[in-house]
Amino acid sequence: MTTTFGTPEPALSVRQVLTLERVLAGEPEVVAGAGQLDRPVRWVHVAEAPDVGVMLTGGEMVLTTGVLLAGDEEKQAEYIRSLHRAEAAAVVLGLGRAFPAAPDVMRRAAERCGLPMVVLHRPFPFAELTEEVQARLVRRKFAAVSLSESVRTALTGLITAGAPLQALLDEVAQHSACPVVVTNLAHRVLATAGERPAVDDVLRDWERIARQAGGSEGDGWIRAELGGRGERWGRITLCGYRGDTATGRLLADRAAEALVLHRMLGGTQAHTWEEQSAQSLLTDLVSGVVAARQLLPRARAAGLPVNRRTFVPLVVRDGEPAQLERVLRLLGLPGLVAELADGATAVLLSLARDQDAAVLVANFAARMRSEAGRTVVAAADPRTAWDDVPAGLREAQHVADAVADSSAALDLPCVVRLKDVHLRGLIRLLRDDPQVQSFAERELDGLLCPADDDLLSVLRTYLATGRNKSRTAQLHHVSRPALYRRLEAIQGRLGVDLDDFEQAASVHIALLAHDAQQG
Repeated sequence: MTTTFGTPEPALSVRQVLTLERVLAGEPEVVAGAGQLDRPVRWVHVAEAPDVGVMLTGGEMVLTTGVLLAGDEEKQAEYIRSLHRAEAAAVVLGLGRAFPAAPDVMRRAAERCGLPMVVLHRPFPFAELTEEVQARLVRRKFAAVSLSESVRTALTGLITAGAPLQALLDEVAQHSACPVVVTNLAHRVLATAGERPAVDDVLRDWERIARQAGGSEGDGWIRAELGGRGERWGRITLCGYRGDTATGRLLADRAAEALVLHRMLGGTQAHTWEEQSAQSLLTDLVSGVVAARQLLPRARAAGLPVNRRTFVPLVVRDGEPAQLERVLRLLGLPGLVAELADGATAVLLSLARDQDAAVLVANFAARMRSEAGRTVVAAADPRTAWDDVPAGLREAQHVADAVADSSAALDLPCVVRLKDVHLRGLIRLLRDDPQVQSFAERELDGLLCPADDDLLSVLRTYLATGRNKSRTAQLHHVSRPALYRRLEAIQGRLGVDLDDFEQAASVHIALLAHDAQQG
């Protein structure tokens, strides 16, 4: 893995140490390195020797009275340089007999090195500061270890239970109390978690924000890389984490560890998360539960062009999502692909306003049919407003549903639209109406027993072929006399005359409604 999973050592910043009540009693004043006060303090060390740096390992706040430095400016400058080389966090000088005021030599050297230098104007027992800071650091370290184990236990439990990716991210968002975003290496958002308004604020201009933030961890942006075997394939980001950086890094690392493990145990590839992201977005658009305008930041962050575009909603029958994505790439068509129920796949194309949507959709459908055989592409009319996309997706889904049971009997074009489904489409729209259901039951009452399925099948073919008896007999592999006997039985059961156009139309509509309800 490309991220380190060791527990980071929690630390106080120099700024935080200076706000402690015991320190404030000493009237601290920052005389150099004021821009470096957010440096972490790993430990507090009292040292007077000029070569103090050899005793340090980095991150210490060094306390001194300067008693061994008084009167020797070279020793004073070397003392500061030694701290800088040892990567000390800061130096605190207690004013008194050795130095009644901040020595200019030490102050200038600290400013050149960027080392925070603080003087205490009132006498201050260094032991109290050491005790206070060390106790706080120990407590923070214990709390960090406890948090680390709590997060790891929770995420491991979810993975063991077979939880989806979203459940893991929700758990991370709960611990971090900020938006959590998973992206691929192209900054495309694969998944998010956290309070929806906060997440939307982050996603609204994600491309710019993500690149502007770069690799820094300023303003609470904490990152951990996702990958394994020397190859990175994604990134998880805590956006605007308000706790200390060390704890945020711990959370991000624990989350990355769990996501990599989740992917490994699932045996999936990284692009599966992209498919899940598209599926979640398109499902929300189709359902209408979330307003389209609220989903716009997610679409933009997922890499879909949304500004001044023409959107073409499609639903494809009998086409694999991976195959659809490959065809889109070959044709250079930007869009999202998501698998729906019952073997249907939604495709949302995003085209430039000057492109011919009808021609491009026809090319896409022809390519799909050439590769996958009898593929049906149901298309809604193009939409130029994002708010109209949900209605377009539902229209395309309706068209696909309307032709689902008739593709073998009807000669469908490569691209099927609402005008192509005629009466069948209307019945599909009305199939859940109680009055339509009652009508279908009443008209077909004599043929709805399971034992009559054969007669119902003959009736379906007879009406679909325009009451062509020769064609019906051929499709059912029976002789003409045998077909006549079955048609007589059907008419007797239903109490209708199928030679009468109005009665035959009524039975046909009832049969379409029955099939739509069953489907």
